[in-house]
Amino acid sequence: MKNFLSVLILLMSLVSFSQDNHIVKTDDGRRVLLKADFTWEYIDLETPKNQTTANTSTLKNTCNLPENFEEPKLNGKIQAQLKKGRATIAHIKKKVAKDYECTIEDVTLLSVSEKKESGNYTFCANGKKVFYKRHGQKIIEKGKLF
Repeated sequence: MKNFLSVLILLMSLVSFSQDNHIVKTDDGRRVLLKADFTWEYIDLETPKNQTTANTSTLKNTCNLPENFEEPKLNGKIQAQLKKGRATIAHIKKKVAKDYECTIEDVTLLSVSEKKESGNYTFCANGKKVFYKRHGQKIIEKGKLF
């Protein structure tokens, strides 16, 4: 029984090591599959369009914002407590701008629901509606684990 279990574990580890394909991204944004037999192929045949070339007014209109839109007001006490852990709205906007490769001015807060321990935020970034959540001092995009 011990020998059978040992052989089974050995075979399972060999199978996991034999699958050695990697996906990498080129400088122009296309993805390439690097195979274990030293060959490669493009996954994305077309180069992606750069979204940062559009002007700011066009980007804000893609989120369907009115001309006189004002961002919602936030609770000053909660923001003061979050300042210690770098989780204020300014820090969150900076993270969103970095994730979507735009400037902080291109990130607009659409809606917010926050408490001291958690918060949900909706932004318009680079012309796209995005959702972020905060748990304690950790900020992450909704639907992502890491």
